Amino acid sequence: MKIELNENKVYFNNGSLKKEIHPFWLRERVGGKEFLDKGTQQRLFDPTSLDNEICINKAKINENFLEIDFNDGVSSKIEIDKIAQEFSNEDTVIKPITKIKWDSTLKDIKNFRYQDNFFESKEMHDLLVSFYEYGFVVIKDIPTEDNFIVKFANSIGSVRRTNFGEYFDVKSKPNPNDLAYTSLALAPHTDNPYRNPVPCIQLLHCIVSEVSGGLSTLVDGYTVTEDLKNENPDFYKILSEVKVKFKFIDKDVVLEDWSELIKLNDDESLKQIRFSPRLDFVPILEKEKLDLYYRARKKLSEMYNSDKYKIEFKLEEKDLMMMDNYRLLHGRTAYKTSEGNRFLQGCYIDYDSTEGKLRHLKRKYNL
Repeated sequence: MKIELNENKVYFNNGSLKKEIHPFWLRERVGGKEFLDKGTQQRLFDPTSLDNEICINKAKINENFLEIDFNDGVSSKIEIDKIAQEFSNEDTVIKPITKIKWDSTLKDIKNFRYQDNFFESKEMHDLLVSFYEYGFVVIKDIPTEDNFIVKFANSIGSVRRTNFGEYFDVKSKPNPNDLAYTSLALAPHTDNPYRNPVPCIQLLHCIVSEVSGGLSTLVDGYTVTEDLKNENPDFYKILSEVKVKFKFIDKDVVLEDWSELIKLNDDESLKQIRFSPRLDFVPILEKEKLDLYYRARKKLSEMYNSDKYKIEFKLEEKDLMMMDNYRLLHGRTAYKTSEGNRFLQGCYIDYDSTEGKLRHLKRKYNL
């Protein structure tokens, strides 16, 4: 895209289209210490207080800058590259990272290792890129004292507190309010489908692992739903159209939310999967539509639970797994409490945490 000038008017030209850039749009983007806070880059003025009849008295291109004198007495230099970026209307940090589809053939799980200054390191940048590619990462040698999972989460963004607390202990205990707090096997599922909004990312930190069972299982919902779309588009269509109610009840709270099992973005790409068949309630529909829906849900469940898509591995002590709760399903194999203790800690963060951290590290390392 090129910036062009004609009689004190500024145009953008992308080769097929040439349009004038509104003078007020440019006036809102003036820089300099009088107009922007250096640290936050927040405006030091309120654009809604300006006269709407802003126009340009003089404009010229000087190397990589557009220099403008406005009719309200303000002069400014604006980077042409920044104007071009805004007109592309695209995320240049997260969106370009390609999701890598995977199934049970994924053998070489890349592990990262905790070290001093880890949270501000190039390694953390690479970790976050890998997370967006695969939907999960495993970090080894994470300290296990003083609920370190909270420090780890807050180093990326902010912990998303739920009714389970800032963090939660995953261990077998009497009178549990969730099957996670037993030694039973857990089929592949997504967490908290009954929340609005659903927590985006889950962290699980292994503190003690003295049992032979209790293997972690993961399934790439992106791979499964793409395969379902190709193999049975009618099933995919109804599962992405019908909203079901998810509900959680304990003595202190009742949580409900409605959603499709396969939620799509406006461009029809995958936005989120929700799957927890012990917690969902399908609405009353015409019998023929429900026949199709139940067959579709059964097929999806069979795929999620199939050995074709599932990987299993053991989280060792000091291992921390970060997984995308909108993309992946997770579970575990059963274990015997008679063998010893199995103790993990978990917490949640949201996408703004990982997105903000990745943008910061790209800026820091000029990547």
